[in-house]
Amino acid sequence: MPIDRDKALRADPSVREIRWTTRDVLLYHLSLGAGAAAATDPEPHLTYEKGLTVLPTFALVAGTGISAGEAPAPGVEMPGIDVDLRAVLHAGQGLEVHRPLPASGTATLGSRVAEVWDKGKAALVVLESAATGPDGAPLWTTTTRIWARGEGGFSQDTGHGSEPGPGPEERWAAPDRPADTVLTTATTPQQALWYRLNGDLNPLHADPAFARAAGFERPILHGLASYGLVAKALVDGVLDGDVTRLTGLAVRFAGPLVPGESITTSVWRDGPPADDGTERLLLHAACPERDGAPVLTHATATVRS
Repeated sequence: MPIDRDKALRADPSVREIRWTTRDVLLYHLSLGAGAAAATDPEPHLTYEKGLTVLPTFALVAGTGISAGEAPAPGVEMPGIDVDLRAVLHAGQGLEVHRPLPASGTATLGSRVAEVWDKGKAALVVLESAATGPDGAPLWTTTTRIWARGEGGFSQDTGHGSEPGPGPEERWAAPDRPADTVLTTATTPQQALWYRLNGDLNPLHADPAFARAAGFERPILHGLASYGLVAKALVDGVLDGDVTRLTGLAVRFAGPLVPGESITTSVWRDGPPADDGTERLLLHAACPERDGAPVLTHATATVRS
């Protein structure tokens, strides 16, 4: 059986050591368009190893880039979870950064299946990963939601009820007012080819035949690339270029983006800063070339004011 919920939830976390270098960080930033306007603004804090700072969303690719050697074949394989890559869509992503990321380093990464929701014709798998530094202090925590088409129905004979589970409840609504800030980010036709070098070699982002078999006209941009592009836009356009001020970002992936299209991100401030100095932003990212088709929705960012 492709999905065994009980086995998945009972399994011990998988633990591995990861490492990254400044080259991995530089490539990640370049794959998100850093330095694109090098003649006027080379963005040395993102593109030059001297004084290099790290976009917090680098956490999503740490340990999988060029310093990791040959990347493993893409897939979703954990105890109790074995699904066809062609049936998988990245449904959502969350990140909480506990301290600024170093430009090079090592970490211990523990990963587990946090929940599996039976959605009838599909399954929603929630993966959680937590990284700690050599000193034992936490670096980041991520939550990844995987939508597996055709893998639902597993709860009917397992004692978890005969009806599909409701899935996690999400409360999000854009304020009934114009956005406080609107940020536009361009992508290039080769954006997905650059981003693949961070370690995600899923052929969906490079092979036209594979993309057509998955239901797309042509290869699409990685969801995490759109995620990183929005994070960089926030840092550049709202946080004065200070990567350390972005401490959290959670999104739902609502639609594909084709390399060469652009992203327009609407940003609303959700009330005054909290007592700890953090502020919550609400985001909605869309593609203007496709009449505002949504790309990232139900999105929130936590920032230091």
